[in-house]
Amino acid sequence: MGIRFIVVIIGISLAYTFLLFNLFQLQVSKNKQYLARAESQYLAAGFLNAKRGAIYFTDKNGETLPAVTNKEFPVAYAVPNILEDWVETANRLAPILNISVEELSKQLSKDSDPYELLSAEITPGVEREIEELKIKGIATTLSSERYYPFGSLASQVLGFIAPTSEDDIKSGRYGVEKFYDAELSGQSGKSLLGKIILPQSGEDLILTIDPNIQIEAEKILSELVKNFNAKGGTVIVQDPETGKILAFENTPNFDPNSYGEFDLQTFINPAVQGIYEPGSVFKVITMAAGIDSKSITPETSFYDTGELRISGRTIRNWDLKSHGTVTMANVLEQSINTGAVFAEQKVGREKFRDYLEKFGFKDETGIDLPGERKGDLSRLTNNAPEVAFATAAFGQGVAVTPIEMVNAFSAIANGGRLMRPYINSDLSPKEIRTVINLESSKVIGEMLVSAVDKAVIAAVSGYYIAGKTGTAQVPDFVNGGYTENVINTYIGYGPVTNAKFVILIKLDEPEGAPLAGRTVVPAFHELAQFIVNYYNIPPDRLR
Repeated sequence: MGIRFIVVIIGISLAYTFLLFNLFQLQVSKNKQYLARAESQYLAAGFLNAKRGAIYFTDKNGETLPAVTNKEFPVAYAVPNILEDWVETANRLAPILNISVEELSKQLSKDSDPYELLSAEITPGVEREIEELKIKGIATTLSSERYYPFGSLASQVLGFIAPTSEDDIKSGRYGVEKFYDAELSGQSGKSLLGKIILPQSGEDLILTIDPNIQIEAEKILSELVKNFNAKGGTVIVQDPETGKILAFENTPNFDPNSYGEFDLQTFINPAVQGIYEPGSVFKVITMAAGIDSKSITPETSFYDTGELRISGRTIRNWDLKSHGTVTMANVLEQSINTGAVFAEQKVGREKFRDYLEKFGFKDETGIDLPGERKGDLSRLTNNAPEVAFATAAFGQGVAVTPIEMVNAFSAIANGGRLMRPYINSDLSPKEIRTVINLESSKVIGEMLVSAVDKAVIAAVSGYYIAGKTGTAQVPDFVNGGYTENVINTYIGYGPVTNAKFVILIKLDEPEGAPLAGRTVVPAFHELAQFIVNYYNIPPDRLR
């Protein structure tokens, strides 16, 4: 009995020793392996990813419509540190994922890496093929990805998210996705010594963009660019009273859902990141400076011979005509270059430049979009030849951004206050400064109404509408001077008695260099009529 008892004791001791050894292996020796596997599962399932905030458009009733959401897509991933044979795995998996063996090998050979995203948004067929391989360390799961339900609509305003070249961490690229990245992205979770710290969701962002006006603006702009075979174009609609942006569209644009298929240049927002010579729309700013400084009145007259000789240069009217005795009101109505120069000379070069700076053409507007550029008034120095100021009077030789241009017109439309334009509806209206007095803004409005009435095309029945065309030649940056290509711009607002909208429509290099009256003016009328109907704005003109 004694020997049998001893054998039983030894057997039990050996069993416990074996069990303890295995527990040691599991809890200590293999702890890192299982922890890495657990971490990879958390990463793959997205448990540690913060839920990115959604982005919404807002209509006239304050109702929101999703512009950017999060949607679950199947993805393929690897856990390289538990792969048994990454070479064989790369060869078996590459044709399924349509990735080269070399590229896949680089990811799978990272033997200390707990997670590698192999392919995002795989098809159900690919998902099934991967699962059928049953390779340890290769799996599929659902991952929350950014989804843009309107496709290319307002794409340069929205931007997109993408990983950097250094890692797989996605962050905002371009548009509000970049500008408000910190607020939208939230705080990712993490695994710290086996303890899971949960993520914090990002904040939602509600934009001032009205989806109905935005869609109409996009439709009108697309047709305009197509009909005139233009290189591109821009539409901005702003509420002049507050500065908020109601619509903001450029073409060409891109689909953020498949941004990788588009050229890098299409991600740039030309309305805030591109400058151009505005042409005759700038005559309105010149007249505003003249009226507000009391240098001229709408009835001030001068005799137009059709050309002026300044600093050895000859300035001619766009129509190459002599208009004889004309008033300043006539200068805007008929877009007379020499008349704009006359007004600038009455104001004086220093005071003229001061007004351009007050209207915001020297500084950024402060709009909440990334990469904003400021206008270029660099030619208007104290030592500049007189011709530099003369051509600036009708919008050549100076450069502006479209957002600066529409914002300056908003200052005229709202009684003389330059507002900060904005897209985030949580922001409050912010007045930057007073540019001109209320009476001056009314006088300029009356002059622009007269210009619209005489040209007819931009008019909206029952409303006082103010507006001005601009057809500017495109500079030749290689040989100097100007090319035969043009940029058409129309900026208008209404109803003048209580302006609810300012619209800028810009068309880049339409084929055949047509005048703005044939291109952007009819487009303005169409969009202005839509907005009047959409807001159900009461008529302010009964006859």
